[in-house]
Amino acid sequence: MKERLTPTSSERRTIWGWAFYDWANSAFATTVMGVFFPGFFKQVWSQGVDANLSTARLGLGSASASLIVALLAPVLGAIADRSQRRKRMLILFTYLGVVMTAGLVFLPDGYWRSALFIYALAYIGYAGAMVFYDAMLPQIAPAASLDQVSSLGYALGYLGGGLLLVANVFMAVKPHTFGIADTDTAIRLCFASVAVWWGLFALLTFAWTPADPQGQRPTLRRQIGAGWRQLISTFTKIRKLKTIMLFLLAYWCYIDGVDTIIKMAVDFGMSLGFEFKDLVLAFLMVQFIAFPSALAFGQLGRYWGVRRSIYLALCIYIFVTLWGANMSRVSEFYVLAAVIGLVQGGIQALSRSYYARFIPKGLNAEFFGFYNMLGKFSAVVGPALMGLTGLVVRRWLLPIDPTAEQLRAVGLQATRSSIVAVLVLFFAGALLLYFVDEARGKQEADAFEAKDAGKK
Repeated sequence: MKERLTPTSSERRTIWGWAFYDWANSAFATTVMGVFFPGFFKQVWSQGVDANLSTARLGLGSASASLIVALLAPVLGAIADRSQRRKRMLILFTYLGVVMTAGLVFLPDGYWRSALFIYALAYIGYAGAMVFYDAMLPQIAPAASLDQVSSLGYALGYLGGGLLLVANVFMAVKPHTFGIADTDTAIRLCFASVAVWWGLFALLTFAWTPADPQGQRPTLRRQIGAGWRQLISTFTKIRKLKTIMLFLLAYWCYIDGVDTIIKMAVDFGMSLGFEFKDLVLAFLMVQFIAFPSALAFGQLGRYWGVRRSIYLALCIYIFVTLWGANMSRVSEFYVLAAVIGLVQGGIQALSRSYYARFIPKGLNAEFFGFYNMLGKFSAVVGPALMGLTGLVVRRWLLPIDPTAEQLRAVGLQATRSSIVAVLVLFFAGALLLYFVDEARGKQEADAFEAKDAGKK
């Protein structure tokens, strides 16, 4: 039977409902994770601390949150497959993130440990929800439209997150225009706006996507036990599906570099001495350039090939990292932001839809649990590697009794060295991706399905 290329009207409503969750939760990724939390953490919650030390604190704190998500993701995916509570779990993790984001509003100055703890819980809510959100993709989109639907989600995410970020930037840069006393208060209100935006727009997803199946469900304790057993079982399955395993290793490497640049770009720019408002405006550029670019990459993957399109994005990221390590003017930061915007949404969207091609039927949530686990676990490596590299280089180059000028020069060199370390992840990912064979991956999935059906 010929595969249907376009969705029906009811499917379109479901697709838009699914995609609007990217619109909702991207406010956290842009305003909180990408821009205001790193800057506010450095200037307010970790004030008076050496730049390399605050970078290390932020990197290790982000890494710790990612590690927790990495350990939870496959179990959550297995539980979702067995209990059929994907939508309920999506709602649960969404509002964990929403409440914790609101909690940042009330945290006093200098409380860097509490800031990292609350941020970690908010990030767990954000990333945990993505396990169930991603697992819904193969269910709501026709197979022939996976690339386009995935890209639509990312495009709406960049547009929605960018629109709120515009308002938040104006609030932070010109607080008196909004009747706000100062910039610190404005940024705290930006955190509040993210909680409201995320919580309200997520309701569209909850209203327009299908409800969880009805029927008797096992207790939570049995679900968790079954989830751990399923985790072991899924590892065994992935070992048999060599193409999936190879792709996940490649993805684990290169998406770490992507996530590290997203999370640490503002901190990196501030350590180079750039003004916070310039960094925020550059980040804002990324959002609006990434919106049409994510859609364009969906079409590029369809006509030029997904793997080649991912390679194009990786080459650009390598170029950006090398240039970023040597830039000295804020104008260069703007140029690099524009270049990143061209590929950031594309590499994320195409990686997700490329992986969906290799998953045997009926194992979507379980396998996307592993996908998210590796994606979030890789985010452990990047920020930690960047932070620790900066500290090591600084200690290695710093004289015993340094002058103020030597302190500045060594700190700057340590900052530049920290971003170079990210190159290892891009090169490793590109090398592993070279050996991924899409045709073989589909054959392995079909053979696995046939074998599994024969056992039933």
